[in-house]
Amino acid sequence: MAKHITETPATQLLRRLKVKFDEHPYDYVEHGGAMESARQLGVDPNRVAKTLVMEDESARPLIVLMHGDCEVSTKNLARQIGVKKVAPCAPATAQRHSGYLVGGTSPFATRKKMPVWIERTLLDYPCIYLNGGRRGYLISLDPSVLVQLLDARPVEAAIPKH
Repeated sequence: MAKHITETPATQLLRRLKVKFDEHPYDYVEHGGAMESARQLGVDPNRVAKTLVMEDESARPLIVLMHGDCEVSTKNLARQIGVKKVAPCAPATAQRHSGYLVGGTSPFATRKKMPVWIERTLLDYPCIYLNGGRRGYLISLDPSVLVQLLDARPVEAAIPKH
């Protein structure tokens, strides 16, 4: 068994549920995001899922998992999930909802239970990378785990970055 690099609420949950995942530490760079972690780990940024905490017009929080090399069309997302509008949360608000520092947000074991939406094409990969619950730490796993454990629902809201 591989040496545990770290324990976070996310990895504790995954271990408790016997979910198979691999750990990928990297050197955290402020505002580097998914593109920087993908570069350091030598993986396609399209396979790195950003965990974004957003909110609807009633300030109800939600999580969006998006390709590292794409942006979220908040207009398309709002229409697909049946709300008037969606916007990113302020970092302090996102931290309050998730219990994680921005830059280290995992969709697993969040402080507040939030609906999870996943860009449909992330589910096409046999394995994706996402934050393991702290800055400088990605985990890789089968994306179907997100559907099984978090009831992540697919959406089509990606806007490729140029």
